[in-house]
Amino acid sequence: MSINRRTWLAAVSAGAAATGTKVSHAAQVAPAGPAFKFCLNGATIKGQNLKIVAELEIAAKAGYDGFEPWVDRIDQYVKEGGSLKDLGKRARDSGVSIEDAIGFAQWIVDDADRRRKGLEDAKRIMGMLQELGCPRLAAPPAGANDARTAAIPMLAIAERYGALCKLGEGMGITPLAEHWGHSKNMSRLGEALLVALESGHRNASVLPDVYHLYKGGSEFTGIKLLGQATAGIFHMNDYPAKPPRAEIRDEHRIYPGDGIAPLTDLLRDLRAIGFRGMLSLELFNREYWKQDPLEVAKTGLAKMKSVANAVV
Repeated sequence: MSINRRTWLAAVSAGAAATGTKVSHAAQVAPAGPAFKFCLNGATIKGQNLKIVAELEIAAKAGYDGFEPWVDRIDQYVKEGGSLKDLGKRARDSGVSIEDAIGFAQWIVDDADRRRKGLEDAKRIMGMLQELGCPRLAAPPAGANDARTAAIPMLAIAERYGALCKLGEGMGITPLAEHWGHSKNMSRLGEALLVALESGHRNASVLPDVYHLYKGGSEFTGIKLLGQATAGIFHMNDYPAKPPRAEIRDEHRIYPGDGIAPLTDLLRDLRAIGFRGMLSLELFNREYWKQDPLEVAKTGLAKMKSVANAVV
């Protein structure tokens, strides 16, 4: 099941036709209107240990267009007797859309029993997202990401992701194939794209992340090959020159524009291919977690907008 260059190119072309994804090369005319919208990922203020209602209020007060909660916060809210429909209405009333949820259902693993339980967990989460009015669920390679994990053939991953998409289709939820730079499987953007293209499902999408592009060794120029419908969310962050790539971890993520990531070129390429989704601020910086969460959210939004305005 190894894939050579010719097979890869054929897969990209065939998959693009099957999913409606545009594989863009030369000039594309960017559509008129605002270049980007902005979203707050709950990880950015996760260390302050707030409840989901408080996180949502911070996203609204800071001026974000969207919010990207973590499933553990949703579970906590439900366990304490909260109504997801009421939470969804609270979000809409505040002018903030709930765009995606971050969960770790193990849909990718080789063990059939664990994978079945992973799909059951995904179904449970998607049921909550239906009530909440959230259209997407992150689908990272959870359970298949460390050195102890055997490499899974990419086409097998694609088939398993297709099963997850089929489950989501019946519930109105789109799973996003998220690459993790430290993963044993699906660490590069190209691998996530292959998984989406070969999944056989028209709703297949990827979830790129600036930090994971760098950590996994993906070339940022690959963004130009993503079509407009490929990703509704793009995780925004930056990284410093030190520590080096081999040693850098999630906690080293910093505000966009404060590091060395080629963000201007990246956003220019995103705009050129017609991306009009959410730039979602996802940070795990422990120093930020010690600070006032509203100020962290405001600072992150201001810095994202500053980077984005440079490409308009």
